[in-house]
Amino acid sequence: MRYPQGGGLTAERRAFRERIRIHAAELFALGHDNAAIARQLRVSVRSVQRWHQAWEHGGTPALLSKGPASRPKLSEALFEVLEQELAKGPVAHGWPDQTWTLARIKTLIGRRFHKSMTLSAIAQMLHRHGFSHQVPARRAVERNEETVTGWVKETWPQVETLWRRSGPGCASKTRPGSR
Repeated sequence: MRYPQGGGLTAERRAFRERIRIHAAELFALGHDNAAIARQLRVSVRSVQRWHQAWEHGGTPALLSKGPASRPKLSEALFEVLEQELAKGPVAHGWPDQTWTLARIKTLIGRRFHKSMTLSAIAQMLHRHGFSHQVPARRAVERNEETVTGWVKETWPQVETLWRRSGPGCASKTRPGSR
């Protein structure tokens, strides 16, 4: 990740970089060479070349900051609406059980707001707003303890033994029995 904690630039840092670009625009207007500007501003020549191209096409306004790169997909107002929809429960939105998953929330956001978000972005957004992973405190009423016990006693040992070695082994090439 380029910036710590995925936070991007602070507003102060964005303003600082914008001032450098504005200063570069003043130097472009005076006819300075890109390499000289890069040395003076202590930035790469490639950055100065990109800025110069933008300045030629759009002037100084083209070098102004466009805001944070990671604007939230859902505004605070839309997130409040999403919270209300989540409070209604998954059954109200057509799912058969009362479990919210990231995939279901993604589908809900797509249906309700016509926006597409990745599952990790949804998880980060929910975490930022105080939501956390939840695990049921009780077992399902439909759970059959006899079937679970039988599976653990009969099926699991068969699956588990496939991965075990028959006896202790040694990977040493100097051992006489391994030649």
